[in-house]
Amino acid sequence: MLDYSKFLNKKVVNVKPSGIRKFFSIAEEMDDVISLGVGEPDFLTPWHIRRSAIDYLDKGATRYTANAGLLALREEICNYYSRKFKIDYKPKGEVLVTVGGSEGIDMAIRTLITNGDEVLVIEPSFVCYKPIVETSGGVPVPLITKEENNFKLDAESLENAITDKTKLLVLPYPNNPTGAVMRRNELEKIAKIVIKHNLFVISDEIYSELTYGSEEHCSIASIDGMQERTIVINGFSKTYSMTGWRLGYALGPEPVISQMTKLHQFAIMSAPTNSQYAAIEALKHGDKDIAKMREDYDMRRRFTVNAFREIGLDCFEPEGAFYVFPCIKSTGLSSNEFCERLIMEKHVAVIPGTAFGDCGEGFIRVSYCYSIDNIRKAIDKIGEFVEELKEKHGS
Repeated sequence: MLDYSKFLNKKVVNVKPSGIRKFFSIAEEMDDVISLGVGEPDFLTPWHIRRSAIDYLDKGATRYTANAGLLALREEICNYYSRKFKIDYKPKGEVLVTVGGSEGIDMAIRTLITNGDEVLVIEPSFVCYKPIVETSGGVPVPLITKEENNFKLDAESLENAITDKTKLLVLPYPNNPTGAVMRRNELEKIAKIVIKHNLFVISDEIYSELTYGSEEHCSIASIDGMQERTIVINGFSKTYSMTGWRLGYALGPEPVISQMTKLHQFAIMSAPTNSQYAAIEALKHGDKDIAKMREDYDMRRRFTVNAFREIGLDCFEPEGAFYVFPCIKSTGLSSNEFCERLIMEKHVAVIPGTAFGDCGEGFIRVSYCYSIDNIRKAIDKIGEFVEELKEKHGS
């Protein structure tokens, strides 16, 4: 039999599979599972966006676009960031349209990182950052955030983690899985340290429009001295419920974006044409859709937090995204044990906190981008499960 290990890239082999997809796969193979595991909005893409895509298909818009994306789309992305976040970018040279935000993260890290470079990665956080750093030859250095600090990065922790090999900080706020948000005054403290040590930042802002309360999302790129050293990653999946359209974008200084575009040119060619036309419509006329969906998510957020507290599980109140990160330490089970037993015994799928870094032990991630009925049923079953554990252990 052929020894495939001789052919495989060891950096790829050593990457652990996603802890999110593991439970998604288990749920797919079982009947009557209520899944609160995957971060995919339950809303349909708004009709006017779908209709625009249909119209362009009918007109024969089926050819490649420019590698960086349709110029009209890049212009609308720049208009959007200018009016929403007060940051000005040039459509030619400072914008790259990507296949989802994930491709933008991949292109940015591969463009910036080489062998031995240290990359500061906030944890808990989305699962893709560390594997991409590792396969790029870099060294991911976890920056642990804690519940008692509202899962925010503090300036002291950042300062203490920096070495002469540190090149990049990955800043993912609003955060997946915790729902934590960094406000302008907090980002200003981070920016001072980044500038002091001449670091670069990847600011993953895919959940920027899902920020709750009176204070809107702040991009670190809007802070003095930061636009020139920040790659902003964003997209359409979460904001406009366009997950399957696979469209995102990166914004940043031309010398970096041009190199990312070169990688994108060889790896991808261009993002899906029809999706790009749909995205133009979304940016031009989608503000009301965003407001409506955000209002609905906010209602689900408050319901879900309160529901977990009522069944006796401590739950940090998120200020962004569409996840809660309840603590399950009181059950005596590890995060993985809790999730495995929950799906097998109660047919409810959630994600262990350890999927987002070792510091996620003792927590689970629950998505509330599902219907209230599904959320209610799932948490009722989780409550039954927790109560049965207490009875079994006599507590």
